[in-house]
Amino acid sequence: MLPQDLQCQERPTVLHVSRPVDGGVARVVTDLVRAQVAAGLRAVVAAPPGGVLHRDAAAAGAEVVAWPARRAPGPALAGERGRLARLVRRLGPDLVHTHGAKAGLAARLAVRGRIPTVHQPHTWSFESADGTASWPALGCERFTARWADRVLCVSEAERLRGAEAGVPARWAVIRNGVDLDRCAPAYREDAVRRALRRDLPALGDLPPDAPLVVCVGRLCPRKGQLSLLRAWPAVRAVVPDARLVLVGDGPDRELLHAAAPPGVRFAGTARDAVPWYRAADLVVLPSHREGMALAPLEAMACGRPVVVTDVGGARESLPPGAAPHCLVPAADPAALARAVSGLLTRPQLRGALGRRALEHMRAAYDVRHTAAAVLGLYRELLGAACPESRERVSR
Repeated sequence: MLPQDLQCQERPTVLHVSRPVDGGVARVVTDLVRAQVAAGLRAVVAAPPGGVLHRDAAAAGAEVVAWPARRAPGPALAGERGRLARLVRRLGPDLVHTHGAKAGLAARLAVRGRIPTVHQPHTWSFESADGTASWPALGCERFTARWADRVLCVSEAERLRGAEAGVPARWAVIRNGVDLDRCAPAYREDAVRRALRRDLPALGDLPPDAPLVVCVGRLCPRKGQLSLLRAWPAVRAVVPDARLVLVGDGPDRELLHAAAPPGVRFAGTARDAVPWYRAADLVVLPSHREGMALAPLEAMACGRPVVVTDVGGARESLPPGAAPHCLVPAADPAALARAVSGLLTRPQLRGALGRRALEHMRAAYDVRHTAAAVLGLYRELLGAACPESRERVSR
């Protein structure tokens, strides 16, 4: 049912502009447009070709248009902004919702506040791992914040980081959620786990009882897999038969392959990570920066304990009392090794943490609640500026 305040025209149009086309952001956009189409909105997704977003958003009921854009700002930005402005004129959206720093920059420059705009950074670009792009990225966020009716953060930690950095935003915080039907413990879990360990790529010869750690994420500096590889020899010193599988692909693929110690396997990109969570004893995400990562939420919804680094909304996402076992400092391989080996050697604690995580996800992280909260934000913005009376972008 479409919220009452959105019924000022038959079918309001929401334009989602996203530069990430894979991973957690693609999943978030897809979940949002599915809920919005079901609620009666016209959802349009503009994103670069490639990745999974075009396909998944179309399957969720969105109209999809190509918006070629590079990952980083540069000389191409003017053309990207111009193409987006033309798309906005043609599509006539009632609200623009941007995802990621590059999409947020280009769209806000194109629209300049003439259409209600929600910017969702997902993670702050100025917190780059090497720091080389931090100041220009922060300058862009500060400058373009004037043209966002709301900056939507996925965790309170992300909002606080933006405010502390001087981003002059009108803030909203809506946590990520997961599809609790798709992400759930398997029926007859032990039998399913044995079957998955036999059938999944990279696990065909894994002993059925070998402790298995899985890391799901894009292979890139931000996700911190190199820290996990540096921690792995210390884990194997305590648990010699443990295995680690990295699920994903990305620019660090060759670097990580070269740095991998014994007991590490690479599975490549997975269309659906749920079978990997179900096969695992423990899921680890050693990120250097996040807003609120989706992979640990999905793993916990499958009843798996996680080890995560204390960045972004990770602390907020854990069940009460889990942090001493599951939360470690970023870029600290020794602490990561202690946490991972500590859980691998304590199966009863792993089981208790997994059950607690599942209850926590069911109580607070249902994607339907996330989507309803986003619709409420749209209602707030569109209620003050009915589509029929608002000025369109004319240049």
